[in-house]
Amino acid sequence: MTMKADPSCRVRLIAPSGYPHNRDAMTRGVERLREAGCEVDGLDVLDRTELRYAGSDAQRLADINALATSDTLPDIVLSIRGGYGATRLLEGVHYGALRERLAGQSIAIVGHSDFTALQMALYAKSGVVTFGGPMLGPDFGPSQLSPLTWRHFWRTLSAPHGNASWDCGDAVECDVHGPLWGGNLAMICSLLQTPYFPNIEGGILFIEDVGEPPFRIERLLYQLHLSGVLGRQRALILGDFTQCRPTTYDNGYDLADGFAQIRRIVGIPVLSGMPFGHDPDKFTLPFGVPARLRVVGRRASLDFSGYPHLRRPLEPPMT
Repeated sequence: MTMKADPSCRVRLIAPSGYPHNRDAMTRGVERLREAGCEVDGLDVLDRTELRYAGSDAQRLADINALATSDTLPDIVLSIRGGYGATRLLEGVHYGALRERLAGQSIAIVGHSDFTALQMALYAKSGVVTFGGPMLGPDFGPSQLSPLTWRHFWRTLSAPHGNASWDCGDAVECDVHGPLWGGNLAMICSLLQTPYFPNIEGGILFIEDVGEPPFRIERLLYQLHLSGVLGRQRALILGDFTQCRPTTYDNGYDLADGFAQIRRIVGIPVLSGMPFGHDPDKFTLPFGVPARLRVVGRRASLDFSGYPHLRRPLEPPMT
């Protein structure tokens, strides 16, 4: 899968969380970006390891704070992977300087999973819009690259407005507007009652998670419900919940049961089926921008605009 990109598209790699345990995937991801016509820098982050992290806290924090003092900003800042570690950085981020440097700039900062912690904090403290989307190793580096992930990434970043459509099964018809935001459910809940949790009213919240038993997913959603967060939103979108399996003790209780319970109590539309999370297919979604969510029949459509995008649009990827 190749595309011809403007050679001036610069991608800078950052590693705020885990180290690159799958170097072959990282190498393939870099090669694919280069084949697409991008310059890729920040390759040194691929060689950093300290305990379970991609370098020391100071090194990983410097990846983020360097954007505040960079004379020439990259077009895309791409996280290499998730894991854990971003939360340790939040108190050291230069939020004020980043707000001043990045305001009005066409820079796309992209990642998901543990990266959600940085997205939440950057928006809450700096108003910086980032993107929930693919990462270097897990998404651009597999042996088989997802056409949906690759294509939606470039199409979203190449235009001032974007769309994501999918079959949502049992959702009721709705038409709502609000700020689009979300990410990893466990990371979102971990920042409740902290200065890094954005106060978003009337939003469209999307969530995903990995490796959590169904009862824990329900418990995390109850945490958002009991804290009042869900009640302040216009809609809740369920992405992928990967490897979230019940045990024999659950007696048949599974994710569907947990989600059915949340639907009964929250009083807002709850949609399922959106490709976003730890599965190969995923949309690229801006965090904190105006959006419109419509459901007609069994089809959901999400329109969003007002996010940073590439100065020179790229040609759509070709299979």
